[in-house]
Parts: sequence; C-alpha cells; structure tokens
Amino acid sequence: GFGTFDDFKAKFEAAGVGRFGSGWAWLVVNAGKLEIGSTPNQDTPVMGKAVSGIEGKPILGVDVWEHAYYLKYQNKRADYLKAFWNLVDWNAVAALYAAAK
Repeated sequence: GFGTFDDFKAKFEAAGVGRFGSGWAWLVVNAGKLEIGSTPNQDTPVMGKAVSGIEGKPILGVDVWEHAYYLKYQNKRADYLKAFWNLVDWNAVAALYAAAK
C-alpha cells in the first residue's frame, strides 16, 4: 500500500520528478494491485514491461515533458506536479480502477 493519501501523492510526485528528461508518471493496476511507476519519452505501460519498464493498466498519468508545464512553471517540475492534484478527476480514476481489477 501507499499509506496515507499524502504518502501516495508524494510517491507519485517522486516518480515524476525522478524521471530524467521527458516522460510520464503513472498509477497502474497490475495483477489487481495499485503500483506507481514512470516511463521515458512517449512510452506507456500499455506497451509492456519489455518496452516501457512497467506493466499494468494505467488509470492515472501525468506528462512530465517540459512542454507540458514550461510556460507556467518554467523548470519547476515539482511545482507542476503539486498543482496537478487540483486537476485530477477522481471519479474517472475510480471508474478505471473498477474496470481494471
């Protein structure tokens, strides 16, 4: 598990901040369990572990390519990821989770 919701957010943000260069941070359902990971460039968990490094059905993702945030946040990726939580549609995430289990 992730512990508290704040622990989950911190781990998800760390996956995004820790991605060197361009890529994505993901929350996936893998074998019925929630996992956090990141992929480089345009890779996604749907491409499989051999290509993207992670596997599972994505239910939440955030683009951490600079083009996604540079105009508003410049090089402050961590600030962008903290603001991301204000945009998440948790009903959609819950529906994707229910469908993926």
